[in-house]
Amino acid sequence: MTINLKNFLKDKPKMSKMGEFQQLQEIDGLEVSAVSADLYGSGRDDLCLFYFKDGANYAAIYTNNSICSESITWNKNIRKKFIKALLVNTKNANTFTGAQGQEALESISKSLAKNLTLKEAQKKDGTTNVIKPNEILFASTGVIGEKFPTQQIKGTVSNLVDKLRERQNKFVWFKAASSIMTTDTRPKLAYEECRLWNKDIRICGIAKGSGMIAPNMATTLAFVFTDADIPSIYLKGLLKRTVGNSFNAITVDSDTSTNDMIGIFSTNKVKTGKIYNLLDPKLRDFENALKRLLLNLAKQVVSDGEGSKKFITVKVINARSQQMAKNISFSIANSPLFKTAMAGEDPNWGRIIMAIGKSGEKISPDKIEIKFGDLKVAEKGKISEEYDEEKLKKYMEWESLVVEVNLKLGQGSFECYTCDLTKEYVNINADYRN
Repeated sequence: MTINLKNFLKDKPKMSKMGEFQQLQEIDGLEVSAVSADLYGSGRDDLCLFYFKDGANYAAIYTNNSICSESITWNKNIRKKFIKALLVNTKNANTFTGAQGQEALESISKSLAKNLTLKEAQKKDGTTNVIKPNEILFASTGVIGEKFPTQQIKGTVSNLVDKLRERQNKFVWFKAASSIMTTDTRPKLAYEECRLWNKDIRICGIAKGSGMIAPNMATTLAFVFTDADIPSIYLKGLLKRTVGNSFNAITVDSDTSTNDMIGIFSTNKVKTGKIYNLLDPKLRDFENALKRLLLNLAKQVVSDGEGSKKFITVKVINARSQQMAKNISFSIANSPLFKTAMAGEDPNWGRIIMAIGKSGEKISPDKIEIKFGDLKVAEKGKISEEYDEEKLKKYMEWESLVVEVNLKLGQGSFECYTCDLTKEYVNINADYRN
């Protein structure tokens, strides 16, 4: 039940209307709130809290950038595999903030833990769960190097906790996804259902990302929530297996952020019996649903690339290995010359030839075949005899384009996703802090 991923080969996805999220459902064991700490000075929502009243198993993958957010450093220092809350802020990346950034998280985590514990103390059944600061994860996105707004966020914690909602209808999910955006033009959400040991399972995810997008936990944030009872060790394995062809198969501008994070959280409310290993057949349907959901979110990130007009799929087939195909596909997708040609609706396949050659892979030029959609442009070391400029110009007007490179060397293949590079991209990033 993938949301609004109708045919990416024909239509660029548009995810801005509330009515398109009718299928979103609540995840039992999760409470959500989004409010404004006025970090932008405009009153827009900029803080989001996910609270797991009975705790949640979790796994996360973080950026490969050697400089990372203090929020990620905090998370990596938490050894627990069972947590109570995730707090996400936008506007400030909490990167290159030194001791102040870590001290901010210590202070905010104590305040949040106290407020959540007070909330628990108000339960009518008389039970109280004590939330500890080291049971809280953080994620941050925004400008690098600016002092972290500790007091503004702390001053909003009480309101954030008061606004927690156990029933996450489409408005709650939409509000949450909107609150984590930076230069995004629209929120990104996806929903799937599957079966696990004859039980109905729900999976819901949100993401943000528009610029500074490249593979290796590709500023991108993504959070996935499920009611399935899956141990953290298997969540980690599933996440690693499904990220390779989704969030690690996208690029907007070849920049890997300091803040990239994708996390999956399991509230364990639907008991599905013992899972014996990552290859347990019981997990197959769940893994496929997770793949669909992550690819959905990843494609939404690319389609909302800063200033982008076109969604581009780069397919490399019949390479010697999947790694070879991946290297060549990203060499093409990350080329500014290729991306600007796509923006100008110019089928300049010479730029693809250039990008293949600079990849460092050993290829046979006389075997290469290149297509734009179904239109062949090059083969046997030269321009194709089927080349038709008029048909190509018509095809280049589409909002979604497919470039296929057939190396005719083996059976390896890889598909990555990118967007065009427009004047708007330059304008957005020239004025990013204004």
